[in-house]
Amino acid sequence: MRIVVLSGGIGGAKFLVGVRAHARAIGAEVTAVVNVGDDVRMHGLQICPDLDSVMYTLGGAHDRERGWGRVGETWVVKEELAAYGAEPSWFGLGDKDTATHLVRTQMLTAGYPLSQVTAALCTRWQPGVTIVPATDDRLETHVVADVEGERKAIHFQEWWVRYRGDVPTHRFVFVGADAAKPAPGVLEALAEADVVLIAPSNPVVSIAPILAVAPLREALVSGSAPVIGLSPIIGDSPIRGMADKCLATIGVEVTPAAVGGLYGARSAGGVLDGWLVDTSDAGAEVPGVATRAVPLWMSSEQATAQMVADALSLAGVA
Repeated sequence: MRIVVLSGGIGGAKFLVGVRAHARAIGAEVTAVVNVGDDVRMHGLQICPDLDSVMYTLGGAHDRERGWGRVGETWVVKEELAAYGAEPSWFGLGDKDTATHLVRTQMLTAGYPLSQVTAALCTRWQPGVTIVPATDDRLETHVVADVEGERKAIHFQEWWVRYRGDVPTHRFVFVGADAAKPAPGVLEALAEADVVLIAPSNPVVSIAPILAVAPLREALVSGSAPVIGLSPIIGDSPIRGMADKCLATIGVEVTPAAVGGLYGARSAGGVLDGWLVDTSDAGAEVPGVATRAVPLWMSSEQATAQMVADALSLAGVA
């Protein structure tokens, strides 16, 4: 069996741990197509937060207590940059993390595409799944917000890390999406997939940038594999992160049914065939989409693996 997962953010990385566990139990292959909308260049280094979160988490190097970054991280580089007054001062680079960005930037400068760079970095971490960026092309999430008395577009990282999303926000823009092409291996993985899972990641800034790559979305919609999404909302709150702030900005209610409706039924031009919601949200419905209530708290690897098993069951490929 071949499983493709559209993923982004820390929640998506955690979900992939369960996907890998279940895939090993049933002898399946997994390809993770990962969001690059968060990618940003700072201090001359190319930083890919979602790709790194997936790589570090599956490689066993992430900080479980903090929820992001490398375990045992130190911050000498950050302190030295602050001593020099180097901007941006609001974005901190850990020392171990900086090494990853140095290698990535060196390879990108030498002409290697991001997909090849990601594969090279993964040779160290052995994640147990194939990790592919959604695109090798520039695709960045920018946010139109009122900042310091001025309405302007700022990078998503500045909106979230510097301002914590706590500024009047008007819309999200995926810069470069209109020209972006799927990275090598993405369309092939979708064509060969037995099932596609949409991780319980932020639907606005983790999954939407992936779907903004038009040929990728077209392949997903026209493909033969069933597409099953897992709700990132339980009750009226996100499982983690700022999905509630993002959904409010685009005028979507913070409920599992509303997020499922945002993705839409594949039969009506959307992307979903099935939608899993938490047992506490039993009764939530998405028009044209088979909906099932199961436990969705990723409290352990085993619990997350069971979520994957439930998704495959809903897809009819278990």
